[in-house]
Amino acid sequence: MIGTNSKEKALSISSFAFEKKAEDTVILDMQKVSSFCDYFVISSASSFKKTKAIAAHIRDSLSKRKIKPHHVEGEREGQWILLDYGDVVAHIFYEEVRQFYGLERLWGDAEQIEVSS
Repeated sequence: MIGTNSKEKALSISSFAFEKKAEDTVILDMQKVSSFCDYFVISSASSFKKTKAIAAHIRDSLSKRKIKPHHVEGEREGQWILLDYGDVVAHIFYEEVRQFYGLERLWGDAEQIEVSS
């Protein structure tokens, strides 16, 4: 069950990503390094088809709980799909694109939260 706080939402998003076989999922606590959101959830997939399936599953799972994204980018291409839920932003990358942009490096001061399947 998704709670009302942003950390529970981030953990739920990572769980939904795992359900669709997302790879290398990490959660970054952005609260001390950014003012635009509380958490990033970053996942990878080995194909564009998988990135789209992961994003769709996250959206559908949250929509069933009446949580809708404020903004969505990249769904058509599937290279980098961004789902902006305000306090939590999910990034679903094709693995080579993730390596190129290196969000974990860029936001290296953010604390990583342990996630498990």
